[in-house]
Amino acid sequence: MFSGIVQTTGKIQEIKNKNNKVYFFIEAKNFLKDVKIGESINCDGVCLTVVKKKKNFFEVELMPETLKVTKFVDSQKGDLINLEKSLKVNGKINGHFVLGHIDGVGKVKKIIFDNDYLEFFISVPQKLMKFLAYKGSVTVNGVSLTISGIDNKKNLFKISLISHTLEVTNLSELKIGDKVNIEVDVLARYLDQLKQFQ
Repeated sequence: MFSGIVQTTGKIQEIKNKNNKVYFFIEAKNFLKDVKIGESINCDGVCLTVVKKKKNFFEVELMPETLKVTKFVDSQKGDLINLEKSLKVNGKINGHFVLGHIDGVGKVKKIIFDNDYLEFFISVPQKLMKFLAYKGSVTVNGVSLTISGIDNKKNLFKISLISHTLEVTNLSELKIGDKVNIEVDVLARYLDQLKQFQ
C-alpha cells in the first residue's frame, strides 16, 4: 500500500521483452539503499515487484494484464517514472490510501497555465466517472491529487497542481494527448460495491 506522495522520479533505461513478459530497467539514484528484491515499488501508480537490483538501478516485471490496463504499453526508453516505496506501519500518510491497482487510462485533454500552477483536464472511461467526486481524491501516475472540477457529460475531471508537485513528479512533462494511469479512491470503490447489495 502507498500514499500517493512521490519520493523521486526514475528513468527507464531499457525495456526487454521475454516470454510474453516485459521488463523495465529503471535508474533511480539515491533511492534504493533500503529496497530489497521482492519488495513493491509504486511506479507511475502501478504496484510492481523489484526482481533485480543494483546500486542505482532496479528491474521490474510487467505481466500482460498490467500492460493491458495501464499506459505502460506505450512506454519508451527515457521516460520518467514517478516512484514511491511502500508505506511503513508507523509512517505518516500525507496523501490517501493508494493500492497501486490501476482502474483505467486517462488522457490529457486540456492544460491551463495560471501563474505558478497548472490545471489539467483529464478524460477517463465513462465507467470510472461514478467514482470521482469534486474535492475527492484520485491518483494520477501515482500522485495523490484532489479533484478540483468534474464534467460528467464529457467524462472529464480537473486537477490543479502547485509548483512543488510539478517539480518532484513527471506530471510537469504532460502534454495534450498524453496518457496517464488512473486509480480511483479505494473508499469510493468499496462504497459502490456495497450499494449493489442493498
